[in-house]
This record gives sequence, structure tokens and C-alpha cells, in this order.
Amino acid sequence: MPVKIRLQRHGKKGKPFYWVVAADSRSKRDGKFLEKLGTYNPNTNPATINLDVDGSVKWLSNGAQPTDTARAILSYKGVMMKHHLLGGVRKGAFTEEQAEEKFKAWVEEKEKAVAAKVGGLDKAKAEAKAKALEAEKEVSNKRAAAALPEVEEEIVEEAVPAEEAVETTEAVAEEAAVVEEPTKEEAPVESAKEEVAAEPEAKAEEAAPAEEAEASKEEE
Repeated sequence: MPVKIRLQRHGKKGKPFYWVVAADSRSKRDGKFLEKLGTYNPNTNPATINLDVDGSVKWLSNGAQPTDTARAILSYKGVMMKHHLLGGVRKGAFTEEQAEEKFKAWVEEKEKAVAAKVGGLDKAKAEAKAKALEAEKEVSNKRAAAALPEVEEEIVEEAVPAEEAVETTEAVAEEAAVVEEPTKEEAPVESAKEEVAAEPEAKAEEAAPAEEAEASKEEE
């Protein structure tokens, strides 16, 4: 029975999630499988891979053939490296202890490379976030600068009524001063009153000579 190591799709639309399985090559892609070897999640950066290394090496040693995508995943996790080292042990090129040491050294180098990649991604995210903040600040500053003339116009409009109020107060004061001064119509009235008061005195002066003439006639 030919065995394939391949991916079996799970997850939902737009966000696939895969199982790494050993299955009969004649079965459907998402059908029955012989053994689940791990999972592969491409929705993260870097992709998240959980894999049974020893189980995968066992299936490869028994003649299982991985698909292209499955081979890339197995190589990424060191399965292909360990399978190659075990082939050297079988041929007598080196012992199992030496093969294990070589594999551990390879895993350490791989982990360092992955950590460096993650650090680079975090740095890129931080830089992108900083640029986004700077862009937002520039936009807010432009909006504030555009709104400043409107605020100045409002201040000027508020100051204009105050000036009008001062002008109105001055006009009222001028009107009050004009009211206190006698008008041309009031002046003749006062002069007429003075003339009326002077008429009795003039009549008294005219009556005095007449009385004196009568007194002189009686003496004669």
C-alpha cells in the first residue's frame, strides 16, 4: 500500500488550517488517514508548525512519500535532516550519538534563525506603527492649522458688538448733553415771562405823573 505524507485541510473559509497526515495515496485528500503527524497554520507570521519528528522519520523510513508542500514542512522542522543522518548511521558513516549531536546543532541554528526573523518582524511592526502615529500627528496638525483662521474670525465677530456697544453709549451721552441745553423754542418763552413781569412796573410809573398833576390842580 503506497503511503503519502500530505496536508489535510481544516479551518474555515479564508483561514485554512491543515493537518499533516500519513494516508493511503488512493484515499481522498480530506478523507481517512493512517496517522496524524502534526498541524500547520499558515495564518500566522511565521507559520506555526507542530510536528511529531520521530513519527514522521519512521514513516519516511518505511517508504512513505511526502508531497511537495509536506516535504517543505518536514524539511523546515528537521525531519528530512534527521532521516538523512539515520541513513548515515545505517551505512556506518557515524554513530547514533554523533547523529544526535549533529541534529541538535542543526535545531539550535534553526531556532536562532527563526528568532531573528521574528525579531525583524517585530521591529518592522514597531516602525510601521511609529510611521502611522507620525502620519496621524501630521493630519491632526493640518486640521488644527486649517481651523485656526475660523477661530480668529469668531473672535473678531465677538469683538465687533462690543465696539458697537461703546459707540451706542457715546451716542446716548451726547443726546443727554443736548437735552440739558435749552432749545431755541424754550428761550423765547422765558423772555416773554420777563416782559410780562416788567409790564406792572411800567404801568405804575405811568400812573405816578397823573397823580402829581391832579394834586397841583387842587392846590390852585
